[in-house]
Amino acid sequence: MRVYLDNNATTKVDPLVTVKMQPFFEELYGNPNSLHKYGMEVRPHLNQAMGEMYDALNVPDQDDILITSCATESNNAVLKGIYFKYIAKDPDKNHIVATSVEHPAVLDTLHFLSEYGVDVTLVDVDENGGISAEAIKNAVTDKTILISMMWANNETGMIFPVEEVAAFAKEKEILFHTDAVQAIGKVHVDLSKVNVDYLTFSAHKFHGPKGIGGLYVKKGKELPNLLHGGEQMGGKRAGTLNVAYIVGMGLALRQAAGHVEKMNSYVRDLRDKLEDALSSIADTIVVGPREQRTPNTILISLRGIEGESMLWDLNRAGIAASTGSACASESLEANPVMSAIGEDPELAHTAMRLSLSRFTTEAEIDRTIEVFTKAAERLRSISSTYAYTNEVG
Repeated sequence: MRVYLDNNATTKVDPLVTVKMQPFFEELYGNPNSLHKYGMEVRPHLNQAMGEMYDALNVPDQDDILITSCATESNNAVLKGIYFKYIAKDPDKNHIVATSVEHPAVLDTLHFLSEYGVDVTLVDVDENGGISAEAIKNAVTDKTILISMMWANNETGMIFPVEEVAAFAKEKEILFHTDAVQAIGKVHVDLSKVNVDYLTFSAHKFHGPKGIGGLYVKKGKELPNLLHGGEQMGGKRAGTLNVAYIVGMGLALRQAAGHVEKMNSYVRDLRDKLEDALSSIADTIVVGPREQRTPNTILISLRGIEGESMLWDLNRAGIAASTGSACASESLEANPVMSAIGEDPELAHTAMRLSLSRFTTEAEIDRTIEVFTKAAERLRSISSTYAYTNEVG
């Protein structure tokens, strides 16, 4: 049995989404901006997909949902757009507040912008991997133009206080952006209830295709184009529209929003079963109270066992997990969230992330518990033998 528990990195495409996309590769392949029949017959499907996204996020018609290639592009569009529209014109408003555990698409972009005079404050997580709304508020100055805070953390699943910080930002007339990539489909994301100016999402995180994402932009908070050369997306993002993937993302987002309750009952129960079993292994730490996390995520550390070694054993048994963000996995560095929490430095190298989806089965969880427990025993035995040999030698 193969078991996939790396759903925070990417998800399988919902079979219903695959079926919905298929005609747009071979039959309905016209450019929706063309004036001939091939283009015109595609437009109703494009409009329907966009409507599904507006409905799923509860977005009013006057606001924009821009189609992008991925969440990385969406995050870059917000942060660099803020620079060009505001900071470059008024250096006295050059301050951006974010968290120290944002996705690399945010942190690396902020690092880039800091070389152009942007003052960046990164707020650290607390001992549970959470973010205090008060800490964000205290970081704000009279020069702050933007607060950027993820809705849920990709490593721990910890849900951040978006609603409270967004309300504070509105009160202080500060722009607010949230990377909601890890929240959509796991918690209710209702933009009629949260004062978000910009929101990032990516289809492949909620069982849609890779290579397509979105950016919500509130009316009156429009940003300058980063891509010029066409009038697509109302002239706000040039490039021929990928109709097949937009159709897929629309249905996937509708499905994800419709399965939030399942994620918070069936999937949460499976997650808790797995977490309870793994927590019974000696010297084990799970980051963050489970009731404050997304229902599918576990970040776990086993003292004395390197995360890479455990992942190798799991992989040999056909079980896919990770040590953290796929965008940073090739560096093999210490888990950034564990490092930010300030736990024993050793634990930052022993962290493993297991993330479920609505397609995960109980049989897969039972298999994971069996393999994980045996692997922990084997690796602990090797570690003890190695330590003893060094001590007597």
